[in-house]
Amino acid sequence: MKRRDFFRKGIGAGIAAGAAISIGPGNKLFAGAAPMLDYDLVAVKGGEPGTMFDQAIQSLGGIEKYVKKGQRVVVKPNLGWDATPERAANTNPELMARIVEHCLAAGAKDVYVFDNTINEWTRCYKNSGIEKAVKDAGAKVLSGKSKGSYHEIAVDGGRKLKRVQVHELILESDVFINVPVLKTHGGTVLSLSMKNLMGIVWDRRWWHANDLHQCIADITTVVKPDLNVVDAYRVLKKNGPRGVSTADVVTMKSQIIAENMVVADTAAAKLIGKDPAQIGHIRMADEMGLGSMDLSNLKINRIVI
Repeated sequence: MKRRDFFRKGIGAGIAAGAAISIGPGNKLFAGAAPMLDYDLVAVKGGEPGTMFDQAIQSLGGIEKYVKKGQRVVVKPNLGWDATPERAANTNPELMARIVEHCLAAGAKDVYVFDNTINEWTRCYKNSGIEKAVKDAGAKVLSGKSKGSYHEIAVDGGRKLKRVQVHELILESDVFINVPVLKTHGGTVLSLSMKNLMGIVWDRRWWHANDLHQCIADITTVVKPDLNVVDAYRVLKKNGPRGVSTADVVTMKSQIIAENMVVADTAAAKLIGKDPAQIGHIRMADEMGLGSMDLSNLKINRIVI
């Protein structure tokens, strides 16, 4: 089996020295655009999901910076729940479709979408709207519920997690685009980029019984998405991760995009008004040198549509 090179980005990838730009909590994230290139982080606000991604990825140099002709791409949403898009328990289907379209336009040979769902997978795929949206855009949709599709790898840098079974699509892909939805979570405070990696592994129950936050931080030592796109169009602000009704949802019309998961999750936590240092797996990943919660020296592009 061809192993994807998870280590090519290295520790702290995507974090470059730049002008001192404070990101601040809440809406201050979008205060003032920075006229520079080679951004470490893009924060977009005020548009529809596809339009926001169009502008964000253009400011990063286009999807061609990440996807080359003939490559095999995995676009991984949060797709764990049998819920309609209005419930905000899953990634926005319009955003997923637009990312697939960009990848195929860049010449990707195949674009795959999957998740190891919590609820029955066919209902999750259908009722989320994601299956139809990405198929119409040209993606291939596979179930994440076949145990034979997961292969064990070592987690050499893990403090608690030492070995893990990862889906072969991730192991064999050329490009991995991680597309979580920003939402609250009863066990981890928030569900973001790092937490979304629980949908690419087989046995998550062990994680819950053996320091969930540390296991989430540990897997980021070996699985490093090429790009993280945090969907914050509709945000489940309470009763996450599944939600009870649309009354739990606020429309924020935002996106956070970064190569580094710690950077993306730190910014997304601030966007929803949470202190990232109080979220165990973000703090642990920072302490392990996997990225920084200090965004003050990053090149940040703030786009308001």
